[in-house]
Amino acid sequence: MNRHFLDDLNAAQREAATQIEGSLLILAGAGSGKTKTITTRLAYLIEEVGIPPSNTLTLTFTNKAAAEMRERALRLVQRRDMHPPLLCTFHKFGLLFLKFHIQRLGRKPNFVLIDGDDRKKILKNINDDLPVGLVESEISRMKNWLIMPDEALLSAQDKNYKLIASIYGKYEEFLKEKNMVDFDDLLLLSLKILEGDEELAKEVSEKYQYIMVDEYQDTNELQYKLLKKLCQTHNNLCVVGDDDQSIYGWRGANINHILDFPDHFAGAKVVRLEENYRSTAPILEAANSLIEFNKGRLGKTLKSVKGAGEAIEILESLDEGEEAQKVAKRIRTLLDSGVSPSDIAVLFRLNALSRSLEEGFNRAKIPFKLVGAMRFYERSEIKDILSYFRLIVNPHDDFSLARIINKPKRGIGKVTQDKLLLEAQRAGCSLFELYKKGAIEGLVSAKNHETLTGFFAMIEELQAVLEESTLRFLERFEELSLLKEYFENSKETIDRVSNIEEFYGVFRDFILSNPMANLEDFLNDLSLKSDQDEVGDSFVSCMSVHASKGLEFEHLFVVGFEEGFFPMIREGSDLEEERRLGYVAFTRAKSHLAVSHVHSRFYKGKRTELLKSRFLKEAGLLEGSLVIEKRSNFKKGDLVTHKIFGAGRVSEVSGVGKEYKLKINFGGMVREILSSYVIKI
Repeated sequence: MNRHFLDDLNAAQREAATQIEGSLLILAGAGSGKTKTITTRLAYLIEEVGIPPSNTLTLTFTNKAAAEMRERALRLVQRRDMHPPLLCTFHKFGLLFLKFHIQRLGRKPNFVLIDGDDRKKILKNINDDLPVGLVESEISRMKNWLIMPDEALLSAQDKNYKLIASIYGKYEEFLKEKNMVDFDDLLLLSLKILEGDEELAKEVSEKYQYIMVDEYQDTNELQYKLLKKLCQTHNNLCVVGDDDQSIYGWRGANINHILDFPDHFAGAKVVRLEENYRSTAPILEAANSLIEFNKGRLGKTLKSVKGAGEAIEILESLDEGEEAQKVAKRIRTLLDSGVSPSDIAVLFRLNALSRSLEEGFNRAKIPFKLVGAMRFYERSEIKDILSYFRLIVNPHDDFSLARIINKPKRGIGKVTQDKLLLEAQRAGCSLFELYKKGAIEGLVSAKNHETLTGFFAMIEELQAVLEESTLRFLERFEELSLLKEYFENSKETIDRVSNIEEFYGVFRDFILSNPMANLEDFLNDLSLKSDQDEVGDSFVSCMSVHASKGLEFEHLFVVGFEEGFFPMIREGSDLEEERRLGYVAFTRAKSHLAVSHVHSRFYKGKRTELLKSRFLKEAGLLEGSLVIEKRSNFKKGDLVTHKIFGAGRVSEVSGVGKEYKLKINFGGMVREILSSYVIKI
């Protein structure tokens, strides 16, 4: 073994890599070289200590992380005649284990592993009364909390959850009958086998004498219980993680696993990796200051190896449009100076915030890509609304009709739809014409006929309201379509509902800015925007903070630092997890970090005034570092411009300090407007 590889480690990394016996928690801060440390430790175990590779097990959460660790560890090991160590994801380990042992449950080893799409189809066939995404996520949640169907049925209070528990039981019966397993079963069935066969559990534990786990802060209850069984005959469990980066509580990760590690595993040692090789000192000072407000943490302070750097820039804007413009302008300056687009990223807490950025970047001709999310107007819930709008503009658009005839669910299944479309084709007309002719009554059941009549009556009512007032049309559309209520029961409730509210805001903004425009003009405008997507090999990355985990960028912009958005304040929100998200966002930046907030955004279908995020103050960014574009005081007679009402003249000023209430005459129309919403001409 090349002993010099230990010389590449700092003192804390070396201590962690050479600590062999007993339980070990490597508390690895962002950018502190955790992958280097854990791969060096694995190589040290094999070549220096002489542990057979087959007696080691290293578990990760992603195939990418497993592949990178395997490659780096094997580069350090000079022996080429050995069997490689088992380094894989939790689920890959479960798959390998079940291939050898699933027969202990009366199942055959040639089981079929189903994917997410297969699971949705099976659940849909069992019962289609609830959104399949909701049912799927709840069943997955119950499996990861070790809740079986009978227990779920007994504890269910709500009628929908009783139904989900019933579907869960039938789903499990179907999988067993067809010899199928889903991804959650890979771990759940493995644990069930180990808990039911103590002799086998002891044998497996003795085989894997040295176990390492990456990203331990992301483990859920099922993974934790499995780890306890795997190391039951020894105490040689090394976990690497960062309690300050625990951001997946919403999908079952339990931060207490890392916080209570010293209590869960007797004699555990904790080694802190606090030297950060990624970010400059100002960035880390802000991140450290922010996260110190959390009470539920083990505690550490990141120190920059790179040292001094640029101060963090704060961007303050009137609204999301100006915010996008400012971010785009700064990115354009970076690109023109020779910075590669791949070195630049924009992060946001909610995917709904990407809409204004997409439009701003398209206008500035900045090549960008949305990572881990579809472009705003390509998202399912937005396409559904657009299909409704297209059908209202053109009731003969059968393509749009087919998309939304059963959204929300109306009991119009595929068989009924196919029958109607076939009859329409035979008659050479649209489904709407078929309805107007009274020709659908004999084709479908009485219940479906009543439903379809109600649906087309709704479309006709909306057409009539649209003739009178475009804004009144939107209000009535919200009341009649019930799309928000429908998506509130979906898997990604918050993002989907936020996207719908954002879209309604876009529509209102368009109509207020273009009073003579109609619904067709709005649809055409969106079609033109969607054609502006850039194509190329190099992009600025736009993504949620969750999607940015594990990544780093030379130049980083984080938008939406307002109360209610970041931190996101909803029923059941965890403020400490929101703060950890802020910490993760800051620590993605290497050299340049800009954070942005606005005075108002379209939210829940209306423009809402917002306060600066408390995180800006907690990070120490509001004391002497706030960059604000100053505006002159207003006086009677000043000419101003407003983004919706256009040019006007100030007739009255009231209020003192930074904010004023202005009475403005916009060509005969007088409005009272806050001063921060207008600009002097």
